[in-house]
Amino acid sequence: MSTFRIVLTVLLIVLLGACAPAASTSRTPTALPTPAPTASPDVFIGEVVEPAVQLQDFALPASTGATLHLSDLNGTWRVLFFGYLHCPDFCPMTLTEYKRVKHLLGEQATQVTFAYVSVDGARDTPEALRRYLANFDPAFIGFSGDDETLARIQPDYGFYYRRRLPEGSQAVYVIDHSTRTYLIDPQGRLRATFTYDTDPTQIAEAIAWYIGSGSVH
Repeated sequence: MSTFRIVLTVLLIVLLGACAPAASTSRTPTALPTPAPTASPDVFIGEVVEPAVQLQDFALPASTGATLHLSDLNGTWRVLFFGYLHCPDFCPMTLTEYKRVKHLLGEQATQVTFAYVSVDGARDTPEALRRYLANFDPAFIGFSGDDETLARIQPDYGFYYRRRLPEGSQAVYVIDHSTRTYLIDPQGRLRATFTYDTDPTQIAEAIAWYIGSGSVH
């Protein structure tokens, strides 16, 4: 065989070897980490708090008849609002929408606790909260807040409230307050917020996404 043919044969063997599949080994390949689920661009998930805020625990007299810690509700998602019972508009409307959200969640509603923290503990006693919330849903939980506790946890949420006497009034004060809804995960972390004008359907869909996405790590 000529030298040229010998060289050509060697080159063909090398090239064919390079295209052949690698020999299998007995070692199991390392699994790649599963990426965290993300929402597609058309999925509304509220105003996301990133990174999530680990909320301070608090204990307040509650509509359940006992002093209740926020952490007592760990293990469920929480939808939380700060308001007061004499509120003529935002608060009753929000609670009406929560009732709608709960209905829209269907079976997933069993994984959600709806909580109402009063910023007017002097008037909003646990019993008053129980009677009031029962008009919307007896399962809604109310907390009778005091100024000291509210001041301590306020930085976590960014809510505000201010008492004032309307002009000409000598007895009954009103309270200006923020109207945002807060979504807290089963581990007590603030994950998202919703503005007052958010449609209940959107809120329900967002909560369902958080529940179903496995986004708690």
